[in-house]
Amino acid sequence: MLIRKNPNGIDLPFPSEITPREVYEGRRAFLAKVAASAVVGSSLWEMATREAFAQGTVQKLPATRNPAFSTNEKQTSFDDATHYNNFYEFGTDKADPAANAHTLRTRPWTVQIEGEVKKPQTIDLDRLVKLAPLEERIYRLRCVEGWSMVIPWVGYSLSSLIRQVEPTSNAKYIEFTSLADRSQMPGVKSRVLEWPYVEGLRMDEAMHPLTLLTVGMYGQVLPNQNGAPVRIVVPWKYGFKSAKSIVKIRFLRDQPRTAWNGIAPDEYGFYSNVNPNVDHPRWSQGTERRIGEGGLFTPKRKTLLFNGYNEVASLYTGMDLKKFY
Repeated sequence: MLIRKNPNGIDLPFPSEITPREVYEGRRAFLAKVAASAVVGSSLWEMATREAFAQGTVQKLPATRNPAFSTNEKQTSFDDATHYNNFYEFGTDKADPAANAHTLRTRPWTVQIEGEVKKPQTIDLDRLVKLAPLEERIYRLRCVEGWSMVIPWVGYSLSSLIRQVEPTSNAKYIEFTSLADRSQMPGVKSRVLEWPYVEGLRMDEAMHPLTLLTVGMYGQVLPNQNGAPVRIVVPWKYGFKSAKSIVKIRFLRDQPRTAWNGIAPDEYGFYSNVNPNVDHPRWSQGTERRIGEGGLFTPKRKTLLFNGYNEVASLYTGMDLKKFY
């Protein structure tokens, strides 16, 4: 995998590119007005996001913390989480998504649902968000490159959406397709990957309550560089399994060909569970660096099996995790 560095030779965020905090925190007065208006047929999500997109800012989201699915670890700062990203549709450098993703148009947005389901449909963003109550969950997310973050995500279990569309008994896998639009995403012009970006899960993985259909982070709408307006977060797998800017969900009989597994199967397995005992061919997975935790010389922490989410272990009973990596 190509890993570039900033002009100072250090693989770190660019603080100078961070959006001033007053821009996105200055909307409290608007939210108070929305809450008091009680406009019939319009949700807080719809009104808040219309205002936000109209003014080019982000907006707060109503969500209740779910302690059953949260960690008490120190959270990664908003600045680090939004300025140190992998989102190759906007470039391969960690700072590229924050610099380039302003071109992404997240309104209007629809997600097409098809394949082995009884209720195929195209669902718009507002209806998607209202399918289940929004929760805040603080998840670790680890990158295959050896770094990790702790982020408060906003969304609900993907299983809520899956039940709505009623998969048939033939549905064994679920495939996610990301937007690939050259006019909005400069990285799509490169040949670093096959476009569009495709990822997938086995059905029982997708149905696990930890798998989050995600529409926000840090209590607000997802920033473009973090996968707006809707993405998946699968916290026990490496970060590239958590598809961003999703436009299509397909339910399949057979295992789908996914982006990284398709072009480099010896390096990126279909399952891609965080496993300190299965090294990448070019680096160890036994330790990790927590972004924002000291400098480059801060001792790394040990990688936890399944990223510490041991409640998913039963999904892989009897499987050779070195063979099905």
